[in-house]
Amino acid sequence: MNKLIKTDRINSIDALRGFALAGVVLVHMLEQYIAGPAPEGFLERLNGIPDQIVQGFIQLFLTGKFFALFSILFGLSFTIQMQSAEKKGVKFGGRFLWRAVLLFIIGYFHQLFYRGDILTIYAVLAPFIIPFYRIPAKVLLVTAGIIFLGIPRFIAFYFFGGNGISGVHAVMDTNHELIRSYFDIIQNGSLIEVFKTNATYGMLTKIDFQISFFGRLYYTFGYFLIGLWLGRTGIFKDLAAHSKTIKNVLLWSIAGLMVSFVLMIAVFANMAQTADGATWTFVLGMNFFDWVNISMASMILCGFLLLYQKSSWKKRLLFFAPYGRMALSNYIAQSMIGTFLLFGWGLGYLGQIRSLYMFVAGLLLIVVQTLVSKYWLQKFRYGPLEWLWRSATYLKWQPFLKGPRLEYPETTRA
Repeated sequence: MNKLIKTDRINSIDALRGFALAGVVLVHMLEQYIAGPAPEGFLERLNGIPDQIVQGFIQLFLTGKFFALFSILFGLSFTIQMQSAEKKGVKFGGRFLWRAVLLFIIGYFHQLFYRGDILTIYAVLAPFIIPFYRIPAKVLLVTAGIIFLGIPRFIAFYFFGGNGISGVHAVMDTNHELIRSYFDIIQNGSLIEVFKTNATYGMLTKIDFQISFFGRLYYTFGYFLIGLWLGRTGIFKDLAAHSKTIKNVLLWSIAGLMVSFVLMIAVFANMAQTADGATWTFVLGMNFFDWVNISMASMILCGFLLLYQKSSWKKRLLFFAPYGRMALSNYIAQSMIGTFLLFGWGLGYLGQIRSLYMFVAGLLLIVVQTLVSKYWLQKFRYGPLEWLWRSATYLKWQPFLKGPRLEYPETTRA
């Protein structure tokens, strides 16, 4: 019985991670892997009603929400690793730091292809989560709450205003010459030119996005703390026993969404149309916008966990489990496939494919990667990058070929 609970818990986390990654890749495909402002008029001639519907769907239900889920799972995974090490009587903190260094290296390689890489940010934040491991659960929630209230964002805006910390240009300046130059390079440049610009300008603009009033860095750490709290509560060990808690969180999230949405509309509706990001009003509106994202991410998470407890839905959601088990390999592969399709060093279709078709391409990529992952895990213990990361973590080649079979019983019976 204990073995069954353990396996089911791992499957649920893998499925949730795969589900989150699916949302992330759809957002990236719709953004055409630009990870920043596009030149004025981009896709305008290809922006029909179906495309606008797809764009609205992605913005409303996916953008910012599935990234939040993915980040929460990073904090949850950290907790599981630490708890597992404690049971074995092994200190894992130092090894976790080494894993973070390796993750930064992997992420930097990814950054060369796609400047929107999040792995480097995870790696930079990873050491700061270690001291929170033994902090009481209530303190974790209070700290995350302070972050989500926007305190770090307001401090950043007070010191930097609408300018990025790097000083390359104002964060909201969508018509700057450097932005047009960057777009020209990814649209027409060689692979080496893309690598060079993503290693310099791309990295600087990412730092600005993370640390400026957009505050992605601060919110990411807040999501880590939520993941740490989830691991502390043991919800994934027995979802049924925590159903009431999950339902209560869902109700509070719905209420939070309604309040946040009203506040966001009220703030933005009272802004002058010519107002830019360098105003306190805009920053306040951005804060309420992120409250909407947080509330919806919480609703999606709770909805997933409640549906997972129903046998019919469980079979469907477990479709994502192999995809999530190989999340690192699939995440990197997505960007390499997407940039090859769109950027000048590859097929060069940037700005030539309408949003509806990019959405369909994203769905096809998810299905193909999931099926490949399922087949791969029938032969091997880990995904290729997961295996390299694990081997480098322990400074020893880890078993790669499949040993005991990883079972997803709910899917094999379907």
